[in-house]
Amino acid sequence: MSLQVQNDEKERKFYAVVDGREAVISYAKSGDAYNLLHTFVPEELRGRHVGEDLVRGTLDQIKAQGATFLPTCPFVQAFLKRHPEYQAGVASSSTSSTQK
Repeated sequence: MSLQVQNDEKERKFYAVVDGREAVISYAKSGDAYNLLHTFVPEELRGRHVGEDLVRGTLDQIKAQGATFLPTCPFVQAFLKRHPEYQAGVASSSTSSTQK
């Protein structure tokens, strides 16, 4: 299942609607950097990879805009550990750790 992730700039959120329920990543934006603050997936949608697909779709959209992101949200941080190919999009002002 591929999520249709949308960006609501007025509400400062990336979101996808699944089975009538909304999964959301809220953000603050500074220049070309999205600070990804919080991921919320409704109880009914958990365990179905909705959160993972939402993060992936969000990061793909940010990359397509040529923007960067700060993975403030622990869920996004965990996603990055599992998917290091997305590390390139992390804003350079974030503290970079040298981990293998």
